[in-house]
Amino acid sequence: MPTTLEAKTPRLVTALPGPNAKRVLEQDAKFMSPSYTRDYPLVAKRGHGAIVEDVDGNAFLDFAAGIAVCSTGHCHPKVVAAIQKQAAELIHMSGTDFYYESMPQLAERLGRTMLGTESKKVFFTNSGTEAIEGAIKLARYATKRDKLIAFYGCFHGRSMGALSLTASKSTQRKGFGALLSGIEHIPYPYAYRCAHHHTEETCGVEILEQLEGQIFKRLFDPEDVAGIIIEPIQGEGGYVSAPKFFLQELQRICRQHGIMFIVDEVQSGMGRTGKWWASEHAGIEPDILCSAKGIASGMPLGAIVARESVMRWKPGSHGTTFGGNPVCIAAALATMDLIESEYMENARRMGDYLFGRLADWTKNFKIVGDVRGRGLMIGVEIVRDQRTKEKAADLRNAIVDLAFHKGLLVLGAGENTIRLSPPLLIDQEQADFAVRTLEDCFREAEKKA
Repeated sequence: MPTTLEAKTPRLVTALPGPNAKRVLEQDAKFMSPSYTRDYPLVAKRGHGAIVEDVDGNAFLDFAAGIAVCSTGHCHPKVVAAIQKQAAELIHMSGTDFYYESMPQLAERLGRTMLGTESKKVFFTNSGTEAIEGAIKLARYATKRDKLIAFYGCFHGRSMGALSLTASKSTQRKGFGALLSGIEHIPYPYAYRCAHHHTEETCGVEILEQLEGQIFKRLFDPEDVAGIIIEPIQGEGGYVSAPKFFLQELQRICRQHGIMFIVDEVQSGMGRTGKWWASEHAGIEPDILCSAKGIASGMPLGAIVARESVMRWKPGSHGTTFGGNPVCIAAALATMDLIESEYMENARRMGDYLFGRLADWTKNFKIVGDVRGRGLMIGVEIVRDQRTKEKAADLRNAIVDLAFHKGLLVLGAGENTIRLSPPLLIDQEQADFAVRTLEDCFREAEKKA
């Protein structure tokens, strides 16, 4: 009989939360910042593959992957071996002041994953937020301009510069005073809720007209705009995908006016959509790309990848103490090996399989308004009424909680969407379990609606 972590599907042995989990929750409430957001009382102890075990021995199927971070699953043996080997050799010297052999190795590999003929250069950070902060500085430095344009619904981080770009939830901004000046937001193409009733392929035409006909004429002269930043698939915004033409047109507009086209692939990158980067599906070449989350299978690492002609700031213009830490770099190199050899293709294949299984959800469940995404980045929007599309945040939250009590870990995104972002190694048995479990949760939620 397989052990808890060797099994592919959940096994619950206590009521949730269990006694040990309750003890941790009490300690957490006493000593930890209240700013953390927790959807349900999972107290993780160990993990392997797509299975997470809590402090009471309950095993869960993880379709959240630490917010799309554990791309190769929990504690993949090859990633663990790379971390252990590097930790025994050298943990830190600081890549800002000294050299690591592994830093240019990883930088070269990341550069090769991007489209375009121009060579790329890389700056390593500790997180996605830091990558965004660096991208803001690089865009300003490269263009000698200071204005930036972002999109409603976007999430780019919580530090002050990144937060100035973020327009996801007002609570993320409330109480922090004035943010970075010179930033304007415009709507994101949201096909399911398109005010002009466009399809997924055409939604956003009017937004581009607004950018060129209103923003550039009434607010910011395009020659003052340093960068336009977009998530090709919004993460915290609800797993909403921008149409291919929209990303292509944004690139054209940026090239026309010398504006840096910045793509935030922190959540959508590293093979999750079946390609290295979600923006690849549109065939675009960003001037600056930001990565983190799945890049190192859970180790804290981010990266700014830019065209060589863009990343020409002088020594001392930007730096980091811990960014590009050798242990994190080792984890990232092992992660890229695994994604390249098998998991990117598995994300594409299992994504296609899941979308096939979910194709009838809007017909079978009156509370499912939309199913969208790409690869293993799937959003399920929950509504109270399919005709009016009234958002049902309470039902979404109830479904997330019901899934937890059935052994499936999922998270919300946006106001009323469930995100499915499992490790890229899931198999059909695990996909089927997740589908059956969510269908059971929908039925229970509909009875209460």
